[in-house]
Amino acid sequence: MSEHPQYDIIVFGSTGFTGRLVAQYLQKTYSINKNNEIKWAMAGRSQEKLESVRDEMHISKDIDLIIADSNNEQSMQSLVKRTKVVLTTVGPYQIYGEKLLKACVDAGTGYVDLCGEPAWMHQMIAKYQSAAKETGAVIVFSCGFDSVPFDLGVYHLQGHVEQVAGSTLNYVKGRVRKMQGTFSGGTAASLKATIVAAKQDKSIMQALINPYSLATSEVLVEQPRGDKPYFDESLQSWAAPFIMAAINTKNVHRSNYLLDYAYGKMFKYDEMMLTGSGDKGEAIANHVANDKSLGGKDGPKPGEGPSADERENGFYDILFIGDHENGETYSASVAGYLDPGYGSTSRMISESAICLGQLQDGLAGGFYTSASALGNALIERLEKYAGLVFKIESA
Repeated sequence: MSEHPQYDIIVFGSTGFTGRLVAQYLQKTYSINKNNEIKWAMAGRSQEKLESVRDEMHISKDIDLIIADSNNEQSMQSLVKRTKVVLTTVGPYQIYGEKLLKACVDAGTGYVDLCGEPAWMHQMIAKYQSAAKETGAVIVFSCGFDSVPFDLGVYHLQGHVEQVAGSTLNYVKGRVRKMQGTFSGGTAASLKATIVAAKQDKSIMQALINPYSLATSEVLVEQPRGDKPYFDESLQSWAAPFIMAAINTKNVHRSNYLLDYAYGKMFKYDEMMLTGSGDKGEAIANHVANDKSLGGKDGPKPGEGPSADERENGFYDILFIGDHENGETYSASVAGYLDPGYGSTSRMISESAICLGQLQDGLAGGFYTSASALGNALIERLEKYAGLVFKIESA
């Protein structure tokens, strides 16, 4: 990274559906005229589209517009040298992401994205980790709904349990209690691209199957699968497979690895969605388990998304719970009041970028998770600015 970059953040992909929400959030929440000054710019392939989005989202004309093409290495190299942190919403990352990522690694520039593609993340860590260490580039994947609330939810609970009980939980259950909203078109496109890639390359399938593929090649302990509905007696609810568990669980295990196994080497974690009790709860759980629409032809498309009212009326509530060896049960929750895939995600990645810009000088170069790089500092920002609530529910 240059000694005095022009910007704190460049939002790459500002003309996409999520990118424009990021730009809108930064405009509303931060201004270059305020004391908490954030100097940021919008970047994309088309000057005309950037100007259109700037006007549509009522963004100040003081915000610079930068033309950049993810398919052009020189363009990416020029872009990343101008900023402390690149925030990119341009996915699927396995198709469009590597040139930008490599440019950040080479330049020592901070990087945050919305990636939910564990096989690509596994490949990028293996390919660029050593170089990132040398240049000081701090790379933080998965800074949206996948996987910030889940990664930080486990981190928050385990930190509390360590403090009050003297040791962490060996097994944490992540359970989505309530959620209203839509998954993004980018998430659907990434899922489709991953399915295609996995059919062509067995190593990709192995990375998808292995719960530790982002952490270590060593299988420490067999993990709960969470792939079939069951009735959870302790919570008195049916539980169904949660589609984002495939990425979130891997990020949580990577956090544990990067935090020097703060949760223990035998730590277990799974995620499911609670659907209620009785016959109705069972029927919903079975429906969720058999729903393949996200990766199908009728799933959301990139560039499409919910209306402003739908985003504002969305919400989510996630429980994290586990039994300690002392006989006590400990629990925490993470809740948000906006649509998870768009409204809340755009805020989470924005705050992740700002937080990284403030903390990266104290971090060694490398590939991180939100918990391992940003931890409590990000939790504080998310509660203060982004509408998230982190709560300890047990004693």
